[in-house]
Amino acid sequence: MFTEFSAIEGPYLRDIRDQPRALEDTLVGLKNQKTLRTIAAKLHRGGFRTLVLTGMGSSFHALHPSNLELINHGFMAMMVETSELIHYKRQLFDPKTLIIAVSQSGQSAEVVRLLEINRGKSAVIAITNTADSALAVNANATILTRAGEEFSVSCKTYVTALMALKWLTTVLCDRGPEHMRQELKQSSPAVQTYLDSWKQHVRGLAQLLERARHLFLVGRGTSLAAVGTGALIIKESDHFHAEGMSSAAFRHGPFEMLSDETFVLVFEGDDRTCDLNRGLLEDIRERNGRTELVSNDALFGPCKLPAAPKSIQPILEILPVQMTTLALAAQMGREPGRFELATKVTTRE
Repeated sequence: MFTEFSAIEGPYLRDIRDQPRALEDTLVGLKNQKTLRTIAAKLHRGGFRTLVLTGMGSSFHALHPSNLELINHGFMAMMVETSELIHYKRQLFDPKTLIIAVSQSGQSAEVVRLLEINRGKSAVIAITNTADSALAVNANATILTRAGEEFSVSCKTYVTALMALKWLTTVLCDRGPEHMRQELKQSSPAVQTYLDSWKQHVRGLAQLLERARHLFLVGRGTSLAAVGTGALIIKESDHFHAEGMSSAAFRHGPFEMLSDETFVLVFEGDDRTCDLNRGLLEDIRERNGRTELVSNDALFGPCKLPAAPKSIQPILEILPVQMTTLALAAQMGREPGRFELATKVTTRE
């Protein structure tokens, strides 16, 4: 097992360790602006029939918690990848549709095409990390994250987007944004508490993942944000194949892949389905499969989440996956997160 950290102590790790600052700065900038209140009031009057939540990559996966919250509040909400929205679901561009678009750059190819096609048909709320981007400038209302410059793989921009989305959803659902601000305030110290032990986490995960060739991340509900983004950043950071899916989907086929070379990271998630997720964990272990549980009371240190309100759990759930990207890179002796083929901003469809 490795003992040398020099291969992974680069700009990607610095971005990961900068997340508490990024969350603090983003929270300071969250305002209950007049334009948002106006859109929220129209939503509650029935002025919008459908809410379309759209993004690409981690920006898309980050939408899961908000999508569920809006549906549970009684709104007709749906998640659609921007690439599908602009080519196959154009009927959704309508005055009765409210679009929530997330893009860290605000200028990816799909977002630019969305703005060209929409041209004022639907109201657009933007969440972006780039104040002068096409998305920020052309949206009806914009929420800026303050992650700062990011080297490559989404980490700061992902957690700050989750924070901004939680704030926006609270405003749209009229659930007391100031109370939510107090809960969101706990995210930065919670993330810092976890990251204070990053070396121990990386060592533990590197040992745990020895001989693993297939990695699955599974969960339900809001945890789908972490499993989707997690699989994506493992592939980006380490050139290591990983799949993210629902715990239920894992039983429908991938369960057959259990072996000494397969590792399954199970996210306990919300109380509503935590017993089902724990049941999957036990079923894997009964078949001598390799697995661990990400939860507040996990026995394995790197998978134990800091105590915090349920509202910020999606922010915390990505942390063990970020440590996994570092552990895999350390095993291979490669710098994590350095793109060789892709680019930070995707400018071609």
